[in-house]
Amino acid sequence: METKEIMMSTMLKMDGGETEEERDKGRQVEEEEVGEEEGSQHENGRLMLADGLAEKGPKTLSSGLGQQVSNGFPTSTPQSPREGPGTGPFSGGTVPGSGGSAGTTVQLGGLRTLVVQQTSLERPRETWSKKMDFLLSVIGYAVDLGNVWRFPYICYQNGGGAFLLPYLLMAVFGGVPLFYMELALGQFHRSGCISIWKHICPIFKGIGFAICIIALYIAFYYNTIMAWALYYLLSSFRSTLPWTTCSNSWNTANCNRYMSTDHNVSWSNSSTSPAEEFYTRHVLQVHLSPGLHQLGSISWQLALCLLFIFTIVYFSIWKGVKTSGKVVWVTATFPYLVLLVLLVRGATLPGAWRGVVFYLKPDWEKLLSTTVWIDAAAQIFFSLGPGFGVLLAFASYNPFHNNCYKDALVTSSVNCLTSFMSGFVIFTVLGYMAEMRQQDVDTVAKDAGPSLLFIIYAEAIANMPAATFFAIIFFLMLIMLGLDSTFAGLEGVITAVLDEFPQVLAKRREAFVLGLVCVCYLGALSTLTYGGAYVVKLFEEYATGPAVITVVFLEVIAVSWFYGTNRFCSDIQLMLGFYPGCFWRVCWVAICPCFLLFIIITFLVFPPEVRLFNYQYPPWTTVLGYCIGVSSFICVPAYMVFYLLQAKGTFKQRLLKSITPEPSGEGHRDLIITNAV
Repeated sequence: METKEIMMSTMLKMDGGETEEERDKGRQVEEEEVGEEEGSQHENGRLMLADGLAEKGPKTLSSGLGQQVSNGFPTSTPQSPREGPGTGPFSGGTVPGSGGSAGTTVQLGGLRTLVVQQTSLERPRETWSKKMDFLLSVIGYAVDLGNVWRFPYICYQNGGGAFLLPYLLMAVFGGVPLFYMELALGQFHRSGCISIWKHICPIFKGIGFAICIIALYIAFYYNTIMAWALYYLLSSFRSTLPWTTCSNSWNTANCNRYMSTDHNVSWSNSSTSPAEEFYTRHVLQVHLSPGLHQLGSISWQLALCLLFIFTIVYFSIWKGVKTSGKVVWVTATFPYLVLLVLLVRGATLPGAWRGVVFYLKPDWEKLLSTTVWIDAAAQIFFSLGPGFGVLLAFASYNPFHNNCYKDALVTSSVNCLTSFMSGFVIFTVLGYMAEMRQQDVDTVAKDAGPSLLFIIYAEAIANMPAATFFAIIFFLMLIMLGLDSTFAGLEGVITAVLDEFPQVLAKRREAFVLGLVCVCYLGALSTLTYGGAYVVKLFEEYATGPAVITVVFLEVIAVSWFYGTNRFCSDIQLMLGFYPGCFWRVCWVAICPCFLLFIIITFLVFPPEVRLFNYQYPPWTTVLGYCIGVSSFICVPAYMVFYLLQAKGTFKQRLLKSITPEPSGEGHRDLIITNAV
C-alpha cells in the first residue's frame, strides 16, 4: 500500500507569443481537466482546509505554499475549480482519500503552477453498509439489561412519577449533550478512543487506555449475566418449569409455593419461593461459597453457557461493522417485539393496575432528597453510556456529513422511552404477583438488580398460562439485550487498538478479536465460581461507576476547555453545515462538567453499601473495589507523566506541545511544486 503516483503538470506561459484568446482557451482546457478529475474522485475526495478553524464556518486558504494542508475527509461539496484570479492562491482539485495524488493550480506572477499533493495509498476506512445499521447498533448498545431492571426499580424507589422530573432534567442538560459530543467527535476525527486524542489534546491520551481497561472489566462480569439467562432459557424447554415446584434436588425444607390458590401453605419470614431457590441454589450455587474470601469451584454448566455466548460474540464482530451491523437487525429489534408482547400480556393479568399505580404514583416530597437527584443523574449517564469509547468507535465509521445531531436526539429518546416502557412491563407483572399472594406491591418488589428478573419475574411467568412460551421469549430477550451491549463494548476496544497500531493489526483483525475474546473469557472465570455472584456485584459497583464518570469528566474538560468549544463547534459546522446553538455550548462548557462532578462527589461522600442476598461485604472488599477502579483511571496521570518526560525541549515547550492538537487527517502529505516553464 506504499505505492505512490505523481501527476505531472503542464505549465502555461502567461505572456509572450500568445493572444488573449489562446490564453483563455488554454486556461479553460486545463480547468476542465482538473474538474473532470475532481468529479471522478468525488467519492473519496478530500476537502483541503487550513487547520485551526477557530471561527465559525470553513475558511479559504490564503497562506503561502509552505502551509500544511490538513483535515482530509470526504465531502459532498467539493471546491469549485473555477476560482478566478485574486480570490486566493489555490483553485480546484481534490485529494483522493485512497492514495495517489491530485493537482491544485496556483498562480505565481506570470506562471500558472500545478501543486501536486502526494499521498501514500492507504487502506480505506470501513463504513456502515446502511444508516440503519449504525442507528440499530447505537440503540442496541444504549438499551441494555439495565433498562429492564434498573430503571423501574429506581423509579418506584425514588417517588414514582415524581422521579421522571429529575430524570428528564438530567437527560436534557447532562446525558444528551454528552451523547451528542461523543458522536460528533468520533465522526469528525474518524478515530477510536486512543488515537483520537492526538487531534484533541495529546496529554489526555491516557483517557483512551483507561476506557479500554474499563471495557475489559465490564466484559469480565456483564456476559456472565447472559450466561445465567442462557441457563434459564435451556431450562425452559419443558412442560413444567423447574422453578415452579419444591420437589427438586436443590430445594430445602423452607421452600413454599405460596399463591392465593394454595390454601394449605403458610408463608413465614424464613420461607423461600421455588424460583428463589432455583436461582440461588441451582444456577448460582452461592450456598456453596461462604463469601469472596472463598469462591469455590467453577460451575461447568455456566462455563459452557458463557463459552457459547462468547462464540456468538466472536462471529458477530470478527469482520467489523459490516457483520455486526447485520446481526443487530435481530438483536436490537427482537427485544422490542418481546417487550410489546409482555406488556400486552401483563396488562391483561388480574391486579396489573396495582403495579402500574405503584410504579407511577408521584411522591413529590422525595424530590427534596438529594438521593433522588443522584440516582437520576447516575441512571441517565449509565443508560446512555457516554465515556465507554463505543459512541466514538461507531460514529467513526459514519460518512463525514452524516447528521449525527439528529442521530443523537433520536437514539437517546428511544433509549429513555424504552426504560419508561420497561417499567410497565415489570410492574404489571408485579401487581399480578401481589394480587396472587394477597400482599402489597412493595413487599413483592423488594428485590433489585438481576434478582428482580431471575426470581420475581421468572416466578410470575411460571404462574401464567402458556408459561413455557413466555419464559423462552423472555430469557431470549435478555440474551439479545446483553449481546448488543457486548458487541458495542468490545468494538470500542477493537477500534481503539486497531487505529492506534494500524501497521501491526490492520490485516490481523480476526486474530486480534479472537485473542481479545479469549482474554475476556479467562477474566470472567472468577464470576463462574460458586461465589461468582459476589464478584459480579463487586465489579458492578466499583470497577465501572466512579472510574468511568471521572474519565468522562476529564474528556469534557479536554474537549471544551483545551481543544476549545469554538473549534469543536466549527468542526461540527464543517460536517453538518450549521453551528451548534448556545444551549449546547453552555452545556459542554459548564453544565456537563458540573453534572459529572456532582455524581463523582456523591460517590465519594456516600459510598455504596454493597450487599447481596444475606452476605454483607466485609470492609476489605471496599478497599479491593476502589483498587480495581483506580487501576483503570491511573492510566490518565501515568500517561501525562510519560508524555512530558519523553517530549523534547524545555518544560514550557513540552507543556505547550502536550496541549496542542495535531492536524486532523490521515497522515501528513507533501506539497510538490512543479516550476518548469
